[in-house]
Amino acid sequence: MIHKALCLQESLLLHSGDFAKIPPLGQFRLRVFIQLVAVDSHFFFVKNNSISKGEGMSSPVKKVVTVVGARPQFIKASILSHTIARSDRLQEVLVHTGQHYDASMSDVFFQELGIPAPQYHLGIGSASHGVQTGRMLEAIEGVLQQEKPDWLLVYGDTNSTLAGALAAVKMHIPVAHVEAGLRSFNRRMPEEINRILTDHAATLLFAPTQTAKKNLLREGFDPERILMVGDVMYDAALYFAAQADRMSTILSDRGLIARQYALATIHRAENTDDPARLTAIFDGLQRFTELMPVVVPLHPRTVNTLKKLNLFDKLTPGLTILDPVGYLDMVSLEKNARLIATDSGGVQKEAYFYRVPCVTLRDETVWMVLVDAGWNRLCPPVDGQAVLTSMKRAIDSAGQGRDLYGAGDASRLITQSLLESGLDSSDGFDYQAHPVTVPQASRSLAG
Repeated sequence: MIHKALCLQESLLLHSGDFAKIPPLGQFRLRVFIQLVAVDSHFFFVKNNSISKGEGMSSPVKKVVTVVGARPQFIKASILSHTIARSDRLQEVLVHTGQHYDASMSDVFFQELGIPAPQYHLGIGSASHGVQTGRMLEAIEGVLQQEKPDWLLVYGDTNSTLAGALAAVKMHIPVAHVEAGLRSFNRRMPEEINRILTDHAATLLFAPTQTAKKNLLREGFDPERILMVGDVMYDAALYFAAQADRMSTILSDRGLIARQYALATIHRAENTDDPARLTAIFDGLQRFTELMPVVVPLHPRTVNTLKKLNLFDKLTPGLTILDPVGYLDMVSLEKNARLIATDSGGVQKEAYFYRVPCVTLRDETVWMVLVDAGWNRLCPPVDGQAVLTSMKRAIDSAGQGRDLYGAGDASRLITQSLLESGLDSSDGFDYQAHPVTVPQASRSLAG
């Protein structure tokens, strides 16, 4: 256990008392190590540093339990967790629900993104929405009873998000929601229900865009609880683009030339579970290969669906079909593509971050800001011709607006807000007695 938490270099620096020279990720591992070996202690202390807990502290450490379960959440957590680890006043406990349980969808992201192994892996796996959410709710409640955190932090709109928020709010633990205020205005989508309910359970609402902030205000949320911090995915894009340039070899491995191929990702149930829509998408993609190669990393569930419908052998010839790829390879594929077609909300944003035109193969999107700015276009996949036409029109197009998702410092503003808010788990939900204090930096963005 010890060798997993602490490497030799970190041990030597810790022994010398020169904690400041340890990299942020190493500092996080040290915190995990301390938690493991001193779990029954009332007081623990690291020489010449304020990683301590006990009576008489002037700035008590706040404990944050973070719940993740799906690929986009791993990416967001990679940046925010590193920022939290640099604070000597926050301690994070990472919980992985197991919503994405396949190694290619989960383990590889933790490895590539440098995220320490979760302290809790719940191993929930796949199930119907009700069964999966219920199992998560029960398991997360057990974690919260054990950890007694000051904050519960959740991202986005998955079943893991809703289960974490519900478990916490019923135990009077304040909830912080990253990506609050997003709306597709389509309540048939499970994600729409998840994000609305999570917003209503949350104490702090971290909005990624002005549109998200306006949605919350229109729904009657207290403005003091809404913080327009920008998008942590933009923080990640800025950091990992350089990493991908240095480490990813997927273009050369696959014989791809930058700006001479299109990238497509399809995973939404509204498309994969509807044979007509799935057929239309792959018909359009296959016909588009007459213009340029089309690279399609396919989720195992989508492959199985195509095979069950006897469509795989018919609709995939000519396409470059890949198994799910790691995050750095995905970044490389995205930033070097000439065009992206997707039904993923995260990929829509990443296309904008890398200034690649995007076609969204859905009826609606929560990221209308990108459609309005001209970086993205909606294409309901009613038939193959519609998909083909939209992709042709999007080639080499460009939109307006260069700072739609903040300044790339969302993780810093979120960390600052967790530190400076006037709430902790002992306060319950008496907001009048314990108003939320919004940091000045976040106020300036919220204007």
